[in-house]
Order: sequence, then C-alpha cells, then structure tokens
Amino acid sequence: MFASSHSSQAQPGSDRRAQPLEDLRVLIVEDEFLVAALLEDTLAGFGCRVLGPASTVQEGLELIRTERVEAAVLDVNIDGEPVFPVADALAAAGVPFIFATGYGRAGVADRHGERSVLEKPYESRTLRHALESAIRGRRV
Repeated sequence: MFASSHSSQAQPGSDRRAQPLEDLRVLIVEDEFLVAALLEDTLAGFGCRVLGPASTVQEGLELIRTERVEAAVLDVNIDGEPVFPVADALAAAGVPFIFATGYGRAGVADRHGERSVLEKPYESRTLRHALESAIRGRRV
C-alpha cells in the first residue's frame, strides 16, 4: 500500500463518525497501474481501506466473493473488457459504486445510468464528493 500524502482532518478527541469514508472498505477495479496507485493513495488519504486494486474483471469478481466490499470505484474499460459484470454483482449486493472513466457517461451501460460517473482526469475532492454521495444513497 502506498503512503498517503493526505493528512487527516480529525483533531484529537474529535468524533470520527463525522467522517463518512473513515474505514470504508472500497474496491478499486482499474487496469492502469499508475491510475490505480494514485487512486489507492487518495482513498487511503480519505481514511478508506482499499481492496485491490483489481486489474481484471475476474479479479474484481473474486474480491467481491471473498471480501466485505462496502463501496467501489470502477473503470469502465478493463484491458479491453467492460467492467459491467463487476458493476452488476455490486448492484445485486446493494453495494454503492461509482464509475471513473475517460469515456464519460456515454461509456456506461444503460442499466447503470443512475450511477455517478467521474470523467478522467478528476480531482480528489470530486472523487470524495461522488463516493460520499454514493454511500449516502446506498440501498440496504
């Protein structure tokens, strides 16, 4: 895991529950190593526990089967393969997720059209906002 360059905003004695991403188990499915590494570092800086990153659809599906995934960030195109089997599995389990892609909303399958789409490149604050919005809208 990469060391985070982000500092925690919490002060000693503050209520950690006010930070919705703290200890959130987030799956990353991203095939570009440098993008995955930066995303992992950014999520760790938010206080998340990163699962993966998975660099193939199959690895993503395996992590869903073997880990407790609470949210996910998915690239749409994983080494030429659409990520939608992973998205379908997450949706079936009621796990919130967002797409991060260079294709924009046009690259997302209609069945996932209501999901947040971050267009690459994106800023960390945009990622934070999208992830917090996704977990607030989680179906339990």
